[in-house]
Amino acid sequence: MKRHFLLKTIVLVFIFMVSIGVADAKKKEETVKDSLKASTFSGLKWRSIGPAFSSGRIADFAVNPNNFSEYYVAVASGHIWKTTNNGTTFEPVFDNHGIYSIGCITMDPTNTNVVWAGTGENNHQRALGYGNGVYKTLDGGKSWKNMGLKDSRQIGGILIDPRNSSVVYVAAEGSAWGPGEERGLYKTTDGGKTWEKVLNISENTGVANICFEPGNPDVIYAGAEQRRRRQFGKIGGGPESAFYKSTDAGKTWDKLTNGIPEVDKGGMAIAVSPVNPNNVYAMFEASNDKGGVYRSTDRGGSFSKVNDYYSSGQYYSELYCDPKDADKLYSVDTYTKFSTDDGKTWSNLSNNQRHVDDHALWIDPDNTTHFFIGGDGGIYESWDGGTTYLFKTNLPVTQFYRVNADNTEPFYWVYGGTQDNNSMGGPSRNTNRGGVTSDEWVVTLGGDGFWQAIDPNNTNIVYSAYQYGNIYRYDKKSGERLKIQPTPRQNELTYRWNWDAPFILSKHAPTRLYIASNKVFKSDDRGNSWQVISEDITRNENRNQFPVMGKYWPADAVAKDVSTSQWGTAVVLAESHLKAGLLFVGTDDGVIQISDNDGKSWNKSTSFTGVPDYTLVSDIFPSNFNENVVFASFSNLKSDDFKPYLLKSSDKGATWFSIAGDLPKDQVVHSIVQDPVNENLLFAGTELGIYFTLDGGNHWMKMGSGLPDVAVRDITVQEREKDLVIATFGRGLYILDDYSALREIDQQKLDTNDALFFPVKDALMYIQEGSRYGTGAAYYKAENPEFGANFTYYIKELPESLKSKRLKLEKDLFKEGKPIPQPSREELQAEEREITPYLVFDIKDNNGRTVRTLYEKASKGIHRTNWNLRYGSQSPVKVGKDQFDPTKESGDWMLALPGEYSVTMSMVEEGKLKPFTGPVVFNAVVLNNTSIPAIDRKEMVEFYDQVNDLYRVYAAASDFREELVKKTAFVQQALQQHSQAAMEMKNQAQLIKLQLDDLKFVFEGTPAKASWEEVPPEHMPLDGRFEAIAWTAWQSTSSPTETQKENYRILMEEFPPVLVKLKKIDQQLKEIDNALDEMKAPHTPGRIPKF
Repeated sequence: MKRHFLLKTIVLVFIFMVSIGVADAKKKEETVKDSLKASTFSGLKWRSIGPAFSSGRIADFAVNPNNFSEYYVAVASGHIWKTTNNGTTFEPVFDNHGIYSIGCITMDPTNTNVVWAGTGENNHQRALGYGNGVYKTLDGGKSWKNMGLKDSRQIGGILIDPRNSSVVYVAAEGSAWGPGEERGLYKTTDGGKTWEKVLNISENTGVANICFEPGNPDVIYAGAEQRRRRQFGKIGGGPESAFYKSTDAGKTWDKLTNGIPEVDKGGMAIAVSPVNPNNVYAMFEASNDKGGVYRSTDRGGSFSKVNDYYSSGQYYSELYCDPKDADKLYSVDTYTKFSTDDGKTWSNLSNNQRHVDDHALWIDPDNTTHFFIGGDGGIYESWDGGTTYLFKTNLPVTQFYRVNADNTEPFYWVYGGTQDNNSMGGPSRNTNRGGVTSDEWVVTLGGDGFWQAIDPNNTNIVYSAYQYGNIYRYDKKSGERLKIQPTPRQNELTYRWNWDAPFILSKHAPTRLYIASNKVFKSDDRGNSWQVISEDITRNENRNQFPVMGKYWPADAVAKDVSTSQWGTAVVLAESHLKAGLLFVGTDDGVIQISDNDGKSWNKSTSFTGVPDYTLVSDIFPSNFNENVVFASFSNLKSDDFKPYLLKSSDKGATWFSIAGDLPKDQVVHSIVQDPVNENLLFAGTELGIYFTLDGGNHWMKMGSGLPDVAVRDITVQEREKDLVIATFGRGLYILDDYSALREIDQQKLDTNDALFFPVKDALMYIQEGSRYGTGAAYYKAENPEFGANFTYYIKELPESLKSKRLKLEKDLFKEGKPIPQPSREELQAEEREITPYLVFDIKDNNGRTVRTLYEKASKGIHRTNWNLRYGSQSPVKVGKDQFDPTKESGDWMLALPGEYSVTMSMVEEGKLKPFTGPVVFNAVVLNNTSIPAIDRKEMVEFYDQVNDLYRVYAAASDFREELVKKTAFVQQALQQHSQAAMEMKNQAQLIKLQLDDLKFVFEGTPAKASWEEVPPEHMPLDGRFEAIAWTAWQSTSSPTETQKENYRILMEEFPPVLVKLKKIDQQLKEIDNALDEMKAPHTPGRIPKF
């Protein structure tokens, strides 16, 4: 019976293997394609460098009503963050859901694990992030589910019925850039499974603000807002904007008109006092001076105007009522205002040490002098009604428009310009083990920051600009700033500058600058003087010729073109990397101008294959390899068009063709960069991440490892370090350290090699500084890259384990309805005992001597491992839970010698070492940052090698003494429990114990009760002498001191006799062990019983 079963099993396995072979042949083409997919490159991880001192725009709070220390933060362009300790630490909880912009967030008042979030920023300002509906978490933010309304684009507010959590209302503003049916007020009665639009106005008008009447959630107030923003302009309100009220949970609605003027309105804010629900407040902006704050004392039955004040509808427009004072309310604004007399008069809330531009407010219902306020500069907490503030310094959500990097040695600096948070620069890394702190960053210029450039010959000279081309030359050494913006010549009209006006520093002349408005300017003296080198490079058309929402609007339309740039301006400027004076300019009205002669003449292009007319040119990148080749990206986002427009010209702009390839169809492209070494390697920054192509644009892959789904506005390559640096709009700056492996990869290499080992960058060698001590958990530090030599490698496939083979076979047989052979005990045991294949990295010096062996778990794809440039320690082996771990390495000892090294990679599989690839040569290079370096580094290493070798024996002896102590205790107990044990033998065991106790003092000295200075003078223990040497070996590259050499000499003299004593004691214990066995005493550990 057993043989029959075994035969049947063999036959089934054979059939399965044949079928696998056929399937492999059929899937060969798919396998080839699969090797070039995003997951293959997941081992190349992005590193966030913050910073956090500037934080970023906050849209909303959701505070636990039972525990105010727990709250969620909706970041306008940086996802959702959660704290459970009042902001001491924040955790991102919404990083990879295909969207980054959050407009509002609401916690279920009856179940604080349930939170709803509305995506898409709840305003219509110029730098707006869009959304894809509403999300819900049931587990406190651990997981989220999209609950629909994906085309609503911007969500203004969410209300949860406190009587029934399945009833939820969502204010859908709709896209700010185009018409759409998915806007209005939606209601669900089944927790989001289905939605009903209960308030519908039109395809141009959604609902921006909603609130319950306190104590009666059947009464709902809503502010409907008509608005539209386009690239060329903006209309901030319209005739369809209005306030509505429902008294039957949204079944029917009444427009609130009594006392509300019948004029075009925008920025619709509404709020109800929780103290006195009769008091309803409305605020809006309107034409003909009709805007302001209106108050109702009869629950919206009638309103009267109490003040002309209103905030900017495109950016703020939210009212908050005090939870205890019926007459007090707040309006978030550039300078948040409050009123203590029902809105009749308003005062500015203190901005003492606080950023301007506020968007969110939460007031403690128990203590109204305590509140959180969030704005463009992050989160502030006040406990005294706004007199003073505590800034949350650890939220890295800055919105960067632009990024650049210099060539500072040894670590380059990264510079960027931000929305509302200045232009700044900071180190890409440092020598500190903890990382880069916020204090190491400098502000190069205030305002909204954009382009930055750094003098290649003097990195203390930095060019920065705030909005509308206000360029300054900043001296990092002195902190001085000099404005150098070109001004109109005599009798010349003022220039049209874009919000994000471009300027560049020429790669061909370090004192030459170019800047562009509607004209292009050139300076050869660092901006001291300028010459105009073009006429108007735009279409120079009147934006009023275009209809908005199907209409042509008068000059006094609500907020018409307010907070928009002049239209017809330059937004991109580039110079050829190969030819001086070959200039490229892109405009916001869809023009690319090219000059081949430093601006003497220009060639204008207004039509591009597949790109709608008037589409903004988001980036231009001249080829690093061919002056006739140029890349350009276009953004039609403000026409509600999310397609990726990415083009290439091979004839200096005469003709263009798309290289968008298989980029996702909803990925607006903001930036394009070509690698300086591999012309087919391109990088594209999009609205939801960064993509790369290895074939010039046919196939694109997302680079998402370590990077949340977020807009990537700009990209730069730091060529010396081979780093990719990106500016995200809402999560700060990120670096992909040493991406050079991508230059070596193509489809054929991945498909024809079982493994690849990529070139290793020279490794800087230095002693890492310790982190700042006692700074607390809120102290922000951006992680450094791993110290030492970083090895990048590729594994095509992994051997299949016995268990996975069996499971695959069983799955297929089950699917086919065939008998499944049951594994034998021996087969299951073989599965359990099988050692998972692992990688071995053998590092050798230039003499071929192995200096370190590293082990890693094997995984498919491209991965990285690291050697910290230290020799292995000779400390005794430690085993966790009595289990062998093949990937566990030895501890660390001192830094290795600088010089040339090589590394090979092998795989251990089924007990055999399979060579994979290598050797790859690299260098360990000393960072000359020490004041007193070693006189002879080789001699220093040789000395510490001797110390390490002595320590191997010494540490083993110390551990062995402890083992003998334990063994002696067992022996003494066995003697005590055996009736025939002679007293002489018991005394001998006791003498051994005392000798071991004496040796403990030789090794360790007298134990201190509190600190060592309390110990009376005594013979220095051996541990103390080792520590006097070892700490220096760890923390310094200076030559050993004479004191250390003397300690080593003493150790060599005093330790050997100790070892002799231990050996003698060990022999004595063995003799007692033998006697115990002869007298048939109970078993003691380490003794094999005789039989």
